[in-house]
Amino acid sequence: MSQSGKKLTKSLGILEVIGLSIALMAPSMAANINPQGPATIVGRAVPLAFLISFIGILFVSYGFIRLTQRFNHSGSLYGLVGKTIGPRAGVVAGVALLGAYIFFIGFCFNVTGRFVVATLQELGVWGENIDPGAFAFGLVALALAIYVAIQPVKKGTRALLYIEGGTVVLILITAVVILVKVASGNAPAGQTLTMDMFKLPDGLPTSDAFLAVVFGFLSFAGFEAAITLGEEAHAPRKDIPKALLWSALLVGVYYVFVTSIEVIGFGTDQAGVEAFIGSSSLLGDLGTQFIGSWIGTLITLGAAISGFACLLASVLGAARVLFALGRDAGVETFSKVSTKNGVPTTAVYWASGVSLIAMVIWKLIYNAGSFDIFLATATIGTILILVSYSLTVAGSIRYLFFSGKKHAPTYELVLPVIGLAILLYTVYRNVWPIAPEGPARGYFFTVAGILLVTVLFVVAAPGFARKMGERLNADEGLVEIDA
Repeated sequence: MSQSGKKLTKSLGILEVIGLSIALMAPSMAANINPQGPATIVGRAVPLAFLISFIGILFVSYGFIRLTQRFNHSGSLYGLVGKTIGPRAGVVAGVALLGAYIFFIGFCFNVTGRFVVATLQELGVWGENIDPGAFAFGLVALALAIYVAIQPVKKGTRALLYIEGGTVVLILITAVVILVKVASGNAPAGQTLTMDMFKLPDGLPTSDAFLAVVFGFLSFAGFEAAITLGEEAHAPRKDIPKALLWSALLVGVYYVFVTSIEVIGFGTDQAGVEAFIGSSSLLGDLGTQFIGSWIGTLITLGAAISGFACLLASVLGAARVLFALGRDAGVETFSKVSTKNGVPTTAVYWASGVSLIAMVIWKLIYNAGSFDIFLATATIGTILILVSYSLTVAGSIRYLFFSGKKHAPTYELVLPVIGLAILLYTVYRNVWPIAPEGPARGYFFTVAGILLVTVLFVVAAPGFARKMGERLNADEGLVEIDA
């Protein structure tokens, strides 16, 4: 396939733009597995952790929405930070975002494989050993994601929205049935309605809630993915801000509602929390218990399909950030665009390959299984993306309120300031103190290593940073306009 040029094809409307953000958040998959992480920290108070992260992401989204009303760039936060703070900070934000997407490829790879195996287990055709199948099915899913990612982007993004939407509807129907049965006193194990899931267990420090919040942010990570389509959307300054707002609002309400139903369904006592943590498919198990095994299997299968949608969205996002960085850095390998399909095919291959290598390295170092790699890629990816978010919000504060010309009313300053404070505290609480040993220590040094190498590079290479800045400022999507 011949490849040339450095321009992406404009072909996307509002549905495709929203589709990428929602697919990368993967709400049906996330609701089936992500709540187990915070449950190990805050017990029954999982919905509280998701509520805090929902509120936080709304404050964070303010700066993103304001900036995308004026700018668009396939490098997403790299372009926004480069424009508002400077090229050095932009490169750091871009590399952090690229790293996050690459680790999210690994996260979705493992989740997809695990849910495929869980579906087969529910059908009675797979034994208890999950890992071999999880890795094998993950590889198949990654190969299929790469194939779809090198096709015209409109096909993939529209499919993402339909795939995710169908499973979310099934989950919401199941959640309503559970709520009705519990409220009417017909729950199978005598579960009762309660608001205890919005209270921390006795004796648990309030600050520990922010250890759990990282899993909430993991579930929202990707709401910004629509920004990577800025050069492929027909009306980016109109559609992308809408996609950011509606993605955050709809998915946030969904998470708080569904996690509340999950906790009620399993029970808020210690036994219920233990069953919650040990479930292979939260809503799949609840669907089986409250309705029938058939719907539990359908939900688990839907979560596997949602995992694939997340995998595809991660590949699409990573490829476009790598493409943008490569284009401005003058690296031809990464900045090639297929003349046939109008997508950065080489960047797709590189991003996917690096993710696969990272998983293999982690497995060799820590003798990690599928679930261990799931935890590692989720945590590392989320911390990296929160760093990138922090730089973007800081850039929005500088540009909107302190750049010499005010681009927003002064009273709105409090919104991004609160968002930045939540981001910084969440990052701090999850990296300090450094774990004394084990994979958690590896999380810290992986994130620190990526950021330190990037910072040292941009500081030590002023000519490179200047060249990146010149190319950023020449980009038509970053030409300043009034919103």
